[in-house]
Amino acid sequence: MDQATRAVLDVARGVLEELDVDLVLERVVESARALTGAACAAFELLDQTQAIPAGDPTPTTSLVVPVLVAGQAFGNLYLTDNDGAPGFSKEDEDAVRLLAEFAGVAIDHARRYSGVEAHRAELQHTVSALDATLQIARALGAETDLGAILELVAERGRALVSARVLLIELRRAEELEVAAGAGEVPSDLVGQRVDLKNTVASAALRTRRSQHLSDAPNRVRFEQHGLGQLGVHAGDGLVVPLLFRDQAYGVLVAVDQLQTGRFSAEQQHLLEALAVSAAAAVATAQSAADERRLQSLAAAEAERTRWARELHDDTLQGLGILRLTLAAAQRDGHPEALGTAVRQALEQLGSDIANLRGLITDLRPAALDQLGIEAAVMALVDRARRSGLAVDVSMDLAYEQGRASTRHIPDLETAIYRIIQEALTNATKHGQAKRAVVEIHEDERNVGVVVRDDGQGFNPVDKSAGFGLPGMRERAELLGGALSIESAVGNGTVVSVVLPVRRRSPTDQRSTESVPDETR
Repeated sequence: MDQATRAVLDVARGVLEELDVDLVLERVVESARALTGAACAAFELLDQTQAIPAGDPTPTTSLVVPVLVAGQAFGNLYLTDNDGAPGFSKEDEDAVRLLAEFAGVAIDHARRYSGVEAHRAELQHTVSALDATLQIARALGAETDLGAILELVAERGRALVSARVLLIELRRAEELEVAAGAGEVPSDLVGQRVDLKNTVASAALRTRRSQHLSDAPNRVRFEQHGLGQLGVHAGDGLVVPLLFRDQAYGVLVAVDQLQTGRFSAEQQHLLEALAVSAAAAVATAQSAADERRLQSLAAAEAERTRWARELHDDTLQGLGILRLTLAAAQRDGHPEALGTAVRQALEQLGSDIANLRGLITDLRPAALDQLGIEAAVMALVDRARRSGLAVDVSMDLAYEQGRASTRHIPDLETAIYRIIQEALTNATKHGQAKRAVVEIHEDERNVGVVVRDDGQGFNPVDKSAGFGLPGMRERAELLGGALSIESAVGNGTVVSVVLPVRRRSPTDQRSTESVPDETR
């Protein structure tokens, strides 16, 4: 192998290593000039002139070599010499033609690689879009916390379109509130509200169409929008309305596309698809919140009705009977009749006091605050037994057994008490149960509560305002726990709840222990 051929092969090896067409062309031009000592080298594409010259562009003699890619003419390699140069030899021409053959192979290789890479990037982008949609769909099915859902949407959406900032703004009457953000978001921006009027967001909500911030009128309205602190003066943004069942819930704002500076049509479509999921999440969460508020109001109203009925049916009627008894004895004037009336009055007062104590205990048992969950549950069970329900109890609580130094936080103790109270009330009032079992067992991480009864049972799928199940479930969820109901008509009911352990601080524990006992 002669020196020229070896040189060509060395150059060709470097050319073949390139995977970008433009870099291949630059390498070919530079290599051709170096191999031949040409004053200038350039490459011309057949459909346009490629501005890749090397050396002095003032020619006297020239060499033109065609470059074929996959058997098709791709372009021409031009080499020129200055005045006074010896010109190109046969060896120079052979070397350049050999280099042109390698260049054709390298260009074909680079184009194929670029196509594969583009396809791979497109597939990866599609996978990312599907993954984001899947994640949000899962969140919709498993998550009721609107804040957590919106944070997920913001993070996924920002990554999906490579935005510097992505914000989710929810409509509050004639204002927009920044509910979540991802990326370079100022720490005080989330929670801010701005007037919806005369903003790019109002245009997006009014037209039901996405708006680009790079449009001059939109940029002005974006600054009026109150988000100029994001610094988008040289970049682009996209405002996408959050629409679900023709209801506008707010907007999704993506700011500054990091690769190209402007969001493409494809990225706009992705954000619009994401906005549909986000709007559905907002609608679902708000609907659930509204339903919980209605259930809470209904439960509170039902409790007030119960108190009013018991006060009227028991306490007030008893006091009325007491008044009539004493009035009759007073009119009679006989000492024996007066003594009998006093005895009856004392009995009636004792019964009324017991009823009032029961109402007060239902409202907030003193034992729960002063003695703890075990004592409060046992008092609750005793009242259930007096009503005719046979109740077996099994409790293993860490604080009461000496395995923990502090009690559970008040909210956790209250949830345990109320869930057991509701389950026992349902067992007697709705299920006509004869026997029930209450179990409370605690380990290092969770408190498990189970209430079983042998009552008539019910279909848990059916909505029933009398069973208080939504309130029980909400108490568990607010504390990070989970509640389940197993029941069927004729087969009794099992209420199970698992709640994460959360203990009071030693300071809170000492303040609880210092509260005087006023239960008597």
